[in-house]
Amino acid sequence: MTEGNAYDVIVVGLGAMGSATAYQLAKRGAKVLGIEAFTPAHELGSSGGLTRIIRLAYFEHPSYVPLLKAAWQLWPEIEHESGAHLLEMTGGNYIGRAGSDVLEGSMLSARTHGLAHELLDADESRRRFPAIQIDDDMQTLHEPLAGTLFAQRCIAAHLELARRHGAELHFEERVTGWQHDGTGVTVTTERGRYQAGKLVVSVGAWLPKLMPELHLPLVVERNVAFWYEPVAQPEIFAPDRLPVWIMEVDADHAFYGFPTLPEQGLKVARHHGGRPVDPDTLERQATEADEQVVRGFTSRYMPLASGRRLDSRVCMYTNTPDENFVVGLHPGDPSIVIASPCSGHGFKFSNVIGVICADLAVSGATAFDIAFLSPARFSDSSV
Repeated sequence: MTEGNAYDVIVVGLGAMGSATAYQLAKRGAKVLGIEAFTPAHELGSSGGLTRIIRLAYFEHPSYVPLLKAAWQLWPEIEHESGAHLLEMTGGNYIGRAGSDVLEGSMLSARTHGLAHELLDADESRRRFPAIQIDDDMQTLHEPLAGTLFAQRCIAAHLELARRHGAELHFEERVTGWQHDGTGVTVTTERGRYQAGKLVVSVGAWLPKLMPELHLPLVVERNVAFWYEPVAQPEIFAPDRLPVWIMEVDADHAFYGFPTLPEQGLKVARHHGGRPVDPDTLERQATEADEQVVRGFTSRYMPLASGRRLDSRVCMYTNTPDENFVVGLHPGDPSIVIASPCSGHGFKFSNVIGVICADLAVSGATAFDIAFLSPARFSDSSV
């Protein structure tokens, strides 16, 4: 595809977005090099924690729904091609009071795009989903098309498929810099230098360190997920009784979780609210303060869930001011594609973002509407 370079495209960062991008590029016949600072499917970035929610009635912004529809079509294809079980259907519950972002935003997306859903009052919600005892003035938007993605399996599947299609993947190799030399891009690592016609950067929380010239106003936030053993009635926490869920208690406190899964227990976490951190010095052990806020939530709203703690995991959100993704061409260099950060809600899109990044790397354009995700909305940089 590109003359005079060792590779057509180099993908830096092989987490959720980068692994999908490497696969999509290699599948199209590109000569791809993927470089990752850590081990395959590691938990040191934003994709740890074993599971991620996939949903459709998207409270964050209705413009994400077309991307989600594409993601829903792609995940079964990736399951079939890889032979891995990646997605468990459970339905989804989005809970809040009138005027709350989670409830009103979910309703807006459902109505805008004609999505299947039900709006349940508190009594009906508690009757049908007794694991969560919501307040009398809360409502639940229930949608059937939602479930659990197994995060590490998804990344591993994308990496394996990338390899099958000929991608060269390097792990435990940190990128230290890059430059555009007029005919392509040279990437420097701790081990050597590599040249390609195009570059895709999907390093999440490390983006400001690798590309400071973008001047992106990003804040890296530490967040912690916990797994518990129910104290009674474990059947009400099973996937056929408890959908994946997101609940906004007030403007400053939202939580999310999953039904009990084999060998994992019941996952509960706060959505946002963590402290700003440096990804290279992040405290990776859960603290008493981390758990206190989650235990406070479960004791009030999920009292039968608040049993023995089985596990905890720390991950990072890399947040933009508008909490939308950063996906698109580098404002100063169209040979470079930026993929993520995703403000704590991007994993479910990783397969379709891989398609988008492959489109941009190959042709400089994509059929998907990603104008609202453009890096240029924050940056006036040039190279």
